[in-house]
Amino acid sequence: MELFGVSIISIYLAVLVISAVLILFSIFFSDIIHADIGILNPTLLLSFLTILSACGYLLERYSGMNSLLILGLSAIAALIAAICFHFFVLIPLSSAEESLVYNEESLKGRIGKVITAVPKDGFGEIMIESTSGHISKTAASFYNEVIENGTETIVVEVRDRICYVVPYDG
Repeated sequence: MELFGVSIISIYLAVLVISAVLILFSIFFSDIIHADIGILNPTLLLSFLTILSACGYLLERYSGMNSLLILGLSAIAALIAAICFHFFVLIPLSSAEESLVYNEESLKGRIGKVITAVPKDGFGEIMIESTSGHISKTAASFYNEVIENGTETIVVEVRDRICYVVPYDG
């Protein structure tokens, strides 16, 4: 079948290549050019177009079905995949992104473990466990005392990205 003098297989292949290039473009420049308009999310639109064109190309190439039936089946498959992508990938990622962020004020009162000994008038390193993993921070003793490697500490204050800690007795 042809549309505007171009074979439908060529149209599917062109849409597939163009949407793949746009996906790469959106991956690299999504932080600079942020265009999220609810359901018209560019990621969802591009995933829909990619799956539609890939299914359409494969069905046109390897099956003997009618072109309109192929377009309908491809659109249904792309719609189902885009909906699943939205609900099972994009929504969980958008809510998880906020929980991974911490600020230095939130470190006050947290318990950490010394992984590099803190000398009397110097700096060491502590590791603080969080829900998103481990946070490693430069540490200094709050009372200018030596804190040995492996000691549990509590963060008293944070100044200039340095955690001032004291040993934690439980």
